[in-house]
Amino acid sequence: LFRSLFCLGAAMCASPASANFLASAALQAAPAAASTTPALRNLPVYRINPGDELEINVWREDQLQRTVKVLPDGSISFPLVGSIQGAGRTTKEIEQFISAGLAGKYVDGNVPDVTVAVRNPAGLQFSVIGKVKSAGTFTPGRYVTLLEALTLAGGTDEFASLDSIVIIRKTDGGLVTIPARLSGILRSKSISAEAVRAIPMIESGDTVIVP
Repeated sequence: LFRSLFCLGAAMCASPASANFLASAALQAAPAAASTTPALRNLPVYRINPGDELEINVWREDQLQRTVKVLPDGSISFPLVGSIQGAGRTTKEIEQFISAGLAGKYVDGNVPDVTVAVRNPAGLQFSVIGKVKSAGTFTPGRYVTLLEALTLAGGTDEFASLDSIVIIRKTDGGLVTIPARLSGILRSKSISAEAVRAIPMIESGDTVIVP
């Protein structure tokens, strides 16, 4: 990556078009650098999203083995328990909720072990719009950085303003905007570990706008 950036460094200063060419080339090489980010930071515990597919097992209870899809309102249904709010919870929290709901169904109150696993994190989605080559909605199946999100969108085009990127995020308090500056990374001759750690992580439901 560093060699690619260095070899193209002279072209950066020649014209805006060549500078954007360098940024595009850096984006193509970026996954190698960006993929080191998870090792350098603590990733949050995965919380269930609408659209996720869950596998629920109750030990030695074949009739209580289920594969369920989280509905758009965030709920799931489970026998003997009823409707459960799954979105926003961890698998461990859902296990505890189901165990509590089943407690009254057993004479001794001893509920067999309940296991909840994410079979398909299809609800982990984000969108990229604006001056990118392939705008759209993406389902990566894993946490990604802003740099990786732009790579999935095909990279930025030659007219993109890399220091004016905005992430729109949904929170309990409403929509918030997170500004991001990437020209110092994509147009630099070297990338430090500190700069990589500063790249924002994308969360489910985010919309990335590249002006």
